[in-house]
Amino acid sequence: MEALFFNIDNGFLEGIVRGYKSGILTQNQYANLTQCETLEDFRTQLSATDYGGFLANESLPLSTSTIQEKATQILVDQFNYLRGNAVEPLNKFLEYITYSYMIDNIILLITGTLHERDTHELLERCHPLGVFESMPALCVATTVEELYQSVLVETPLAPYFRDCLSANDLDDLNIEIIRNTVYKAYLEDFHSFCGTLGQPTQDVMQRTLAFEADRRTINITVNSFNTELSKEQRAKLFPTIGRLWPEGNNQLAKADDIDQVRAACETVSEYRTFFNDAGVSSSSAHGNGGIDDLAAASMLEDRFFRMEVFLNKQAFLQQFQYGVFFSYVKLKEQEIRNLTWIAECIAQDAKDRIQDFIPIF
Repeated sequence: MEALFFNIDNGFLEGIVRGYKSGILTQNQYANLTQCETLEDFRTQLSATDYGGFLANESLPLSTSTIQEKATQILVDQFNYLRGNAVEPLNKFLEYITYSYMIDNIILLITGTLHERDTHELLERCHPLGVFESMPALCVATTVEELYQSVLVETPLAPYFRDCLSANDLDDLNIEIIRNTVYKAYLEDFHSFCGTLGQPTQDVMQRTLAFEADRRTINITVNSFNTELSKEQRAKLFPTIGRLWPEGNNQLAKADDIDQVRAACETVSEYRTFFNDAGVSSSSAHGNGGIDDLAAASMLEDRFFRMEVFLNKQAFLQQFQYGVFFSYVKLKEQEIRNLTWIAECIAQDAKDRIQDFIPIF
């Protein structure tokens, strides 16, 4: 029944986003980019893709930060076009997508305020998808307490901060705990909202968000080894959604090394492969000062990105659902990371590592 009426309000925008998706770089285009000797050659190769002349007005020498900034701006312009033409509930869905960027931006402003940095300078470093109308009001705050009160009043994230934190929590020690606590509340809320949208959006999005929740749970666990974070505090940061919840989460809350993380993830067949050759056992890590645990965490992150790309590509196999909007943004983000990596390798003449990106199509 939902498919019968979907195109009345959303068919045009779904067609637009699928058109955007067809412009994502292919293997052949990546192969051409990796053959470039200079960033000027890199710009020339990109001009033959859907990026066109987005760097045409930039003076030489080009920098990787400029390439990243301009590529991100293309994504922002496309997203704003979709959002400007969307009606409810798609408009609300697109708003939820921006919340994750808002969280990062607000945490950046909190960190800057803690270190007495000029928050106006920090605004320039904020992700444009996470900018909201009242953000300049946050720059008026000169103390952490004032900033906390501004966040509660001025931002769409107020319910997440109000329910999770107090002004006393805002210090250097807790900054990552704050980020993860707020993100936990956001993921659970987004997951619940997607449950109200009906099929097939509910199925596509809850599968994607479940993976995101599990990824955060595993990352929090691995990153908390050998830190002051207690196991009780760690457990409170885990989202109460995902394929690992609740049994896997309970095991991860008690884990002390990468082997115990591997054992907790054994119940999910897709996650089991993440740990194949993902570092060595904790027993050998002890002999190397934990270096192997760090290597395992880095390899895990790479495999998480590959799984994210796979799930977001799968979303495009179904029609009449909102998941394609979320997935396009995530795939485009991965493409921007790929471009930045290749450009950085060219700039630093590190051709031996230039292939270490994650192709999409």
